[in-house]
Amino acid sequence: MIFVSILPQKYFVEQIAGDTVDVEVMVMPGASPATYEPRPRQMAALAKADVYLAIGVPFERTWLPRIQSTNPKLKIVHVEKKLRKLPMAANAMDIDASPRGTILHDYRNEEASHPEDNTEHNHAMHEHKGMLDPHVWLSPRWVKAMTKPTRLAISKVAPEHAKLYRINARAFTKKLDELDEEIDTLFKPIPAEQRAFMTFHPSWGYYAMTYNLIQIPIEFEGKAPTPKVLEQITSIAKKRNLRTIFVQPQFSQSSARAIADSINASIIVANPLAENWEENLREVSKKLAASFILSE
Repeated sequence: MIFVSILPQKYFVEQIAGDTVDVEVMVMPGASPATYEPRPRQMAALAKADVYLAIGVPFERTWLPRIQSTNPKLKIVHVEKKLRKLPMAANAMDIDASPRGTILHDYRNEEASHPEDNTEHNHAMHEHKGMLDPHVWLSPRWVKAMTKPTRLAISKVAPEHAKLYRINARAFTKKLDELDEEIDTLFKPIPAEQRAFMTFHPSWGYYAMTYNLIQIPIEFEGKAPTPKVLEQITSIAKKRNLRTIFVQPQFSQSSARAIADSINASIIVANPLAENWEENLREVSKKLAASFILSE
């Protein structure tokens, strides 16, 4: 049995392993990987699991040591360990005031092309930039970089299928390249100055960097904005002529709806934890590209 932290990982594992392994997901639909607490049934199942594929979401820091203590033989594999992590997005005012509207602009192109790096880099980024963004699964390029460690971990559970997993992993990486190109093509006609979008929680940082977009968060320092900050963010949305605000089902939508009402914008639910990962990313991209066109 293989345990994963979030639903998109289940999709990744099944692309490689098909139905040759049983996959269990920790964070249930509608829950947040920042604050999740495993259910008793899950803890019981973990005592019998072979491998846990961690991806760096916040609840893992608290719970993985506890999970390991219930099953000392459990192999915990951090599939994101060698990825180049980015700091969480700054607040909307800092992003709007910075060159080209994003504090990531200095190293965006290099990072998007080379997702993999060493832990020393990640440590340095954490020391100088604050909390690192865990949402690595929302860019096809970062998912592609996680395919090999995922395949190797699965192969240790079912070595008799290792050849099949290599074949499936190659097919999956090809599919990821095709999706990456498809999304990139959607945004190519959009001028750089119009590629800003607003979202309550800054989940889409790797996605935004990959496709040269500007993510403007409503959330301020990890919390819902105060009335004064909300007024400032609304002013930014008006200035940029934003017509769509993305929210995710795991967070409150009240602040986003207040801004949407003030600027006559639409609210679109974009779930970063959807199990049908490929189709979800495709649909979010289409809606986002359409919102850029509407804001012209």
